[in-house]
Amino acid sequence: MVRIALAAVVALGVSASAGAEDFALRDGDTVVFLGDSITAARTYGRIVEQYALLRFPERKILFYNAGRGGDTAAGGLARMDRDVLPLKPTVLTVAYGVNDIGWGTRADAEHKQAYLDGVRGIVEKARTAGCRVYVCSAAVTRSDPDKEDRGFLQTMCDEGMALARELGEHSIDVQRSMREVQRRMIKANAAEDAKRADGSKKDEHTLHVADGVHLNDEGQLAMAFAILKGLGAPADVSAVTIDAAGPLAARAEGCAVTNLAGDASKMTFDRLDQGLPLDLGLFGVLKYRFIPVHDQLARYMLTIKNLPEGEYAVTADGRGLGEWPASRLGEGVNITSATADGWQPGGPWQAAAWALASATEARSKLSQVPPEIEIRLPESPIAADLDARVREADARLRDVQRLLVAPRPFRFVVERVEKGNEEAR
Repeated sequence: MVRIALAAVVALGVSASAGAEDFALRDGDTVVFLGDSITAARTYGRIVEQYALLRFPERKILFYNAGRGGDTAAGGLARMDRDVLPLKPTVLTVAYGVNDIGWGTRADAEHKQAYLDGVRGIVEKARTAGCRVYVCSAAVTRSDPDKEDRGFLQTMCDEGMALARELGEHSIDVQRSMREVQRRMIKANAAEDAKRADGSKKDEHTLHVADGVHLNDEGQLAMAFAILKGLGAPADVSAVTIDAAGPLAARAEGCAVTNLAGDASKMTFDRLDQGLPLDLGLFGVLKYRFIPVHDQLARYMLTIKNLPEGEYAVTADGRGLGEWPASRLGEGVNITSATADGWQPGGPWQAAAWALASATEARSKLSQVPPEIEIRLPESPIAADLDARVREADARLRDVQRLLVAPRPFRFVVERVEKGNEEAR
């Protein structure tokens, strides 16, 4: 075999991935999620937080949840001075609607006006405090998406979003984004039912729990996806393209490549990314069937052109990502969730994302301790000390989060899998 000359090169990435400058959450921001029980579930907010931490580790952004079960826009307005403004938010997301019309039992002009008055009051209070506001349409219910696209809830939320824009703020149409997911699920349910010879139906794909209003984990992800897209979250994290034709050469976007060496049979290089892709942990990738997280929020690409035909194994810091034919690597592979073992994270970035999810959930649970004591033990003598200690612990957890996502180089090895070696395995 004719060996390609060794190359020790540095391929610097561009200053930032395309679209990164458009992301609405900036360095130094404090983000508060305001809403009803769907917000109080603290799931979509955590996903937004995880995305921001992974994708923009250099930005110090604080996240707080001000959701309350059964709340309405009027209730949110009443709670602004107590639950929101003391947090000194610079960004506020507002998600109401279903409770405002009593789950559809009070879908009338009076209750719509109360919703709009609440939205107006929230936006005006937030603007006075120097806060940027994103009014979201409510999460979808389990009703027929084609009918609900013209239903009372969507129409009311459309007016709320228009009001926010008239007041100089922003809107995110969560409902219509989630309906696209619903339509994909309905189509998949019908196709799977049609394949069952006995006419029975399996558990259907859905965004909801049994009541048809509250969201399951997939529904929360669909809502987080809609909000992230509404905040301008870029799809591309970083990309490396290597030409194996010789001498080896690399092009990088959103990252830097150093120490590129080897030949088409085995090459090594170090990759230092400016940010990392969102990943949701074990089995999280299954949710991407209906919610295009990989394609639209987490494109972490590896492309190797001009490889001789054959299969190639890829590892990062010794962790197996999988094996691909030369033609597939030449097209480019999104390695965000690539793993040689479905029970284990693949690359070190995925392992970091899984650990980050645990740290973010811990921070979320910790934040619920003081209000629970305030509600259940309002005269407790430990309340003040407890609040101070929770704040200290929260600061430490935020340090843990940032340590997990701090940029560091990953060592990649791309090696041809010889048939003899493949059979031996």
